Amino acid sequence: MPDYDVLCIGNAIVDIIAQCDEAFLETNGIIKGAMNLIDTHRAELLYSRMGPAIEASGGSAGNTAAGVASFGGRAAFFGKVSNDPLGEIYAHDIHAQGVAFDTRPLQGEPPTARSMIFVTPDGERSMNTYLGACIELGPEDVEADKASGAAVTYFEGYLWDPPRAKEAIRQTAKLAHAAGREVSMTLSDSFCVDRYRDEFLDLMRSGTVDIVFANSHEIKSLYQTASFDEALARIRKDCKIAAVTRSEKGSVIVRGDETVTIQATRIRELVDTTGAGDLYAAGFLYGYTQGRSLKACGDLGSLAAGLVIQQIGPRPRQNLRHEAEQAGLI
Repeated sequence: MPDYDVLCIGNAIVDIIAQCDEAFLETNGIIKGAMNLIDTHRAELLYSRMGPAIEASGGSAGNTAAGVASFGGRAAFFGKVSNDPLGEIYAHDIHAQGVAFDTRPLQGEPPTARSMIFVTPDGERSMNTYLGACIELGPEDVEADKASGAAVTYFEGYLWDPPRAKEAIRQTAKLAHAAGREVSMTLSDSFCVDRYRDEFLDLMRSGTVDIVFANSHEIKSLYQTASFDEALARIRKDCKIAAVTRSEKGSVIVRGDETVTIQATRIRELVDTTGAGDLYAAGFLYGYTQGRSLKACGDLGSLAAGLVIQQIGPRPRQNLRHEAEQAGLI
């Protein structure tokens, strides 16, 4: 039996979330709907211009770990914070969610990462991320017992930005596969895919990654095609399983010749799309590590994503296991 259901590896980021209008994005040169990497000066400038904000621990894979734990799964997380107030907030929050997080904090500079997220009236989020201490995650932070002891390791494509994190991921994947475990990744962002297309394809085709999560924009960017159907046909040949989200159209899961279509969860109001893909992955991976069918995995992912987009912030306030039970999914 594995010690953990899912080990997540990602950027440990505190999200600072504020609502704004379209004009604010234009005035401040923010690319709508994307994750933009920024330096210290830009971080300070945007922070000074933000309206009232909510601070919440985030980071893509950290959100997924929190989601798995909320379903009742055993989750662990590798990610680097600094020994500063934001780092303490991050560690407190992820431990409170029930996630095993033992990565040693960085002593001194750079500070803990933060992402300023501007949410427009349509619920779309535009992220401006200062990576800070995240870039210091390296092979020395890999805990071998967790790497070989988790049924599935999951990492975010965003981690291909800080260079030493690549080494940590490759090392973790080797330990996982040597122990007969599986490795998954999320493509994270279409701009991220543009930067690392060849490397992402190599991770899939080499067997380093078994399961891929993406949205429709990311998968089309990966294969440089405007056709969703063409991209789907290609990705099913490149990895063991691919789960592709399509916003209100639900999601599609492919495994070999098998295709499973999942309906989107009906919602009352779209508030903030931050964390939607992260929570979809959490539901899917929780179901997958419990031996559920692809349909059941997709339904759990859809439920979690549908709940998180009806609130501000990327981590579910509801107990996901309770919500899944109420929906008849567990």
